[in-house]
Amino acid sequence: MRYGIISDIHGNIEALTESLKALEKAGVDTYICLGDIVGYGANPEECVNAVRAKVKVCIVGNHDAAVAGRMDYSYYYDAARHALDWCKQKVSPATMEWLKSLPYKYTEGDVDFCHGSPVCPEEFEYVFTKEKAKELIKFRDQLNWVTFIGHSHLTRSFALSADDAYNVKGPEFVVRKDFKYIITVGSVGQPRDYDPRSCCAIFDTETCVFKYVRSEYNVEAQMKKIIDAGLAYNFGARLLVGI
Repeated sequence: MRYGIISDIHGNIEALTESLKALEKAGVDTYICLGDIVGYGANPEECVNAVRAKVKVCIVGNHDAAVAGRMDYSYYYDAARHALDWCKQKVSPATMEWLKSLPYKYTEGDVDFCHGSPVCPEEFEYVFTKEKAKELIKFRDQLNWVTFIGHSHLTRSFALSADDAYNVKGPEFVVRKDFKYIITVGSVGQPRDYDPRSCCAIFDTETCVFKYVRSEYNVEAQMKKIIDAGLAYNFGARLLVGI
């Protein structure tokens, strides 16, 4: 099985279009989305429609949950709250109902898919440092062989032994059977790893090879749409540098 995994699209249809093209060209068998289809970007409805047409399963992200009324976001900073309020007005009733129905976690064999930490996934905890990954060791027996997550918009992954956590680096690596893994797949629509290209991932369960897939896209077009929509200027400007 070759999984094509996308996450953190955030209303960026230009980035999503190119990532899906890249995964299709690579010949993946099954598409999985790890959530946050909406928020920040100017095309939430279009992105939801594109995801629904392609993926086998979509996990709910915190921005999806906020728009769907599944969580309180009153503590978010002003620009983020405004973007979520804006999304509520822009998505269709059908999209709203779909966002309300998305699961917090999906398991297929020895692979799990979540938006954030697999421990209490409805709390959307971040796992993007070795220290945070090490906190999961006490739950190691509950973890699947591999858990794919999004949420941080980064490309950071960790291997867990019985007593320590290790950083796993590189654009491609082999997932070993003697560790448990937390693998962050990057962000399609708003990368924050200083690479502005859209990021998604492929995992081959037969070869146990994981790799990131980066794609150039029309950043300026999405940036202009964000600004024209009255969303925060920084939501567009940060796309230029991937932060």
